[in-house]
Amino acid sequence: MSVLYLVLSAPMVAILLAVASVTGQAGMSVAAMIAFPLLYAASGFVFTLIGAWIYNLVASMVGGFEFTTKEVSIK
Repeated sequence: MSVLYLVLSAPMVAILLAVASVTGQAGMSVAAMIAFPLLYAASGFVFTLIGAWIYNLVASMVGGFEFTTKEVSIK
């Protein structure tokens, strides 16, 4: 999941860097634009890990979700 966050944020960083260099605006530094997606990916990993742990803890107490699947024929 965190790799997905990193991959999705990379194009945004490229666009922001291009716009900032063309307009000459003093905004975030290049290092910050590179660091933020990495921090976003890392925090996404940590919070996904915590969320999965909490789900497993609660599911062990209440039984979680149960479902049955069956094959359906298309006519």
